[in-house]
Amino acid sequence: IITEDPLLLDDLLRLCAAAGAEPHVHHAVPEQSGAGGGPGGGSEAAAPRGGVGWESAPLVLVGDDAARRVRGAPRRPGVFLVGRDLDDPFVWQRAVELGAEEVLRLPDAENRLVDRLADVVEGAGRPALTVGVIGGSGGAGASTLACALALRAARAGERTILIDGDPLGGGMDVLLGGEGAEGLRWPDFAASRGRVGAGALEESLPELHALRVLSWDRGDRVVVPPAAMRSVVAAARRRGGVVVVDLPRRVDEAVAEVLAQLDLVLLVVLGELRSVAAAGRVAAGVRMVARDVRVVVRGRCRQGLDAEAVAGLLGAPLAGEVPVEVGLPGRVAEGEPPGARGVLARFCDGFWQRALGPAQGVPA
Repeated sequence: IITEDPLLLDDLLRLCAAAGAEPHVHHAVPEQSGAGGGPGGGSEAAAPRGGVGWESAPLVLVGDDAARRVRGAPRRPGVFLVGRDLDDPFVWQRAVELGAEEVLRLPDAENRLVDRLADVVEGAGRPALTVGVIGGSGGAGASTLACALALRAARAGERTILIDGDPLGGGMDVLLGGEGAEGLRWPDFAASRGRVGAGALEESLPELHALRVLSWDRGDRVVVPPAAMRSVVAAARRRGGVVVVDLPRRVDEAVAEVLAQLDLVLLVVLGELRSVAAAGRVAAGVRMVARDVRVVVRGRCRQGLDAEAVAGLLGAPLAGEVPVEVGLPGRVAEGEPPGARGVLARFCDGFWQRALGPAQGVPA
């Protein structure tokens, strides 16, 4: 932090504390040698031995009052110009002179700044590849596919979080045989506001089959406010790896918050006309928010349809076909998680090989 404005400094120290960030305060650009002072020779301008300098700090917050003193410092990423005057017309010019990435005006930008500070604290890198799975009709097998995708990603060595977004689905922890596992469930996060710590979230969830699961408890609460849903999913994504979300077919405000953060939505459709008709209505609601929707056809198609025809009727690309796996329900009832073996496991492995290849992108 570089500022001499005591009010601004109080605000920045408060926001650093909220994000868990350790601030180093200076009145000018700290010297890289770790000794000496800035203009005026004040000791606050120096980087103490073993401290943080201009180029080594992961983030630099320059108060608007110090912009002219900092002008001429070496250009570097991660510099933000911060001020409290919302009507200053010349602030952008000073930001350009500094090479600042962004201008943050308090108090309006407090949440944005806390997020950026917390990213530094958590070492946030590439966000998780986040895939939603939604049934085109009842009984399509979306929850089974979501579980299998998460299991195969975890077995491939990816940090994996499975999120149960359907409060009426019976619980993903039950499907994985872990309803008694210790850890937090959705009702514990219902009051979340603002940023949720990514590391704290992951560590608080039950661990089942080498993946973390956020499911529902057996209580009566079936509603999580949209703000809490947004914060929790965002925290899960910041840890990198893979996040799989099992979605309900009804798109309400909370589900829309999840859809907006997904890289890809897999719409699971049974290969029959009635199921395709129902899936068309589901797809219409999902497309209002989601960026990329693709079709997974489950089971043998009937009535002259094939998988490509089903995807064509729904106006979405075909992500693949999953045959009905004989004996899977019985194995799950005996405690074997979906995707442990068989054709469903092979489908999921192929999906992740395309999605998590060298380009780290969504499969074409």
